[in-house]
Amino acid sequence: MSTPDADGDGALFVYGSLLDAAHRTALLGREVAAAPARLEGYERRRGRYFYIVERAGAETAGLVLSGLGERDFAVLDRYEEVPRLYTRTSIEVADGAGGPLRCWVYLPTPALPEPRD
Repeated sequence: MSTPDADGDGALFVYGSLLDAAHRTALLGREVAAAPARLEGYERRRGRYFYIVERAGAETAGLVLSGLGERDFAVLDRYEEVPRLYTRTSIEVADGAGGPLRCWVYLPTPALPEPRD
């Protein structure tokens, strides 16, 4: 997998519904490369939607999608309801070999529905 630039262009860390290859393909209209990765210092949670929150010592497993273009991000931003429910932020993850990799991630906004007890 090629390394995205310092701003995370072309790569996205996913941890929720976009882990499903068939769902990604239906959404983007094509297959995209995906490789295992993990995000340290964040915990995955689920309310109405999957989301992550900072928590010391936590780790979230996911995938890094690579080779994404402007059109792909436009589709994904609409799907993730940016900027209402999520924001897209550059972050560093550990790739499958444990090395650092800069990519984008969707983080929740305060408008994201919280889980109900």
